[in-house]
Amino acid sequence: MKISQTVHKILDAYESDNAGTKENLARILMQGRLGGTGKMVILPVDQGFEHGPARSFAPNPDGYDPHYHFKLAIDAGLNAFAAPLGMLEAGAETFRGKIPTILKLNSANSLSRNKDAPDQAVTGSVGDALRLKAAAVGFTIYPGSDCMYDQYEEFRAIAEEAKAEGLAVVLWGYARGGNLSKDGETAFDVIAYSAHMAALLGAHVIKVKLPSAHLEQAEAKKVYESKGIPSSTLAGRVKHIMQCAFNGRRLVVFSGGATKGEDSVFEEARAIRDGGGNGSIIGRNSFQRPREDALKLLDKLVAIYQGQA
Repeated sequence: MKISQTVHKILDAYESDNAGTKENLARILMQGRLGGTGKMVILPVDQGFEHGPARSFAPNPDGYDPHYHFKLAIDAGLNAFAAPLGMLEAGAETFRGKIPTILKLNSANSLSRNKDAPDQAVTGSVGDALRLKAAAVGFTIYPGSDCMYDQYEEFRAIAEEAKAEGLAVVLWGYARGGNLSKDGETAFDVIAYSAHMAALLGAHVIKVKLPSAHLEQAEAKKVYESKGIPSSTLAGRVKHIMQCAFNGRRLVVFSGGATKGEDSVFEEARAIRDGGGNGSIIGRNSFQRPREDALKLLDKLVAIYQGQA
């Protein structure tokens, strides 16, 4: 595989990783229309677990078929496709080698009543990822949850095994639970904290939500205000998130969140780009649209990260 100088520089920051892990990171970074740029757009389809099938796929019934999502990611020229075990198994042979995959190893569901201690069950393994020829495994932690320390320990064990087997590791850091307010789940200081913890836990790629300007923690607020950490623009907040991810030495992609208008999607992508973020991991805002509309949206999203829109 020919690797661009930009990707070589990114891989140099992963100083402890073996050749297999770096090759799998390169597979993702060199794939698709953004290949070689250091930017990524990834399609995640784990919402059926998280929200239920009708809430996820009834807006675009083609989405009930796992093959639809593989094809969407491939035809849009994306970097990777992330999904739980069953969905990747359903297209493993048909789409083998056509796009790097990320096996999501834990999942929650909306039937759970545990609000102070949100958690996820481990639903796949590193062995599954190797069997499916995945490039990476994915895992979610909930900073703030009363269960977060157990989640950190689960992730540590999985990440150790994955790295030993030459896989890359993607960590979803979604703050929620405990004493966090609803606004606190996307607060500037909390998202920065979540990204930093993900880096400390050894993630190669970090996924967080876009931060609002709200500051949740009283002690952190004092520092943010006294040190003048810029918070007035989304691009400025993204820049700080990257700073908290080892000063940009770790890849960070930002969640697309709930379904929204195209203009909002594009505005957020420009802020991620201008703030130095590595890209978007965008699910519902793509696959809940009809295929042609989704392809147009993803085409422009890629163009934004290419600096052409």
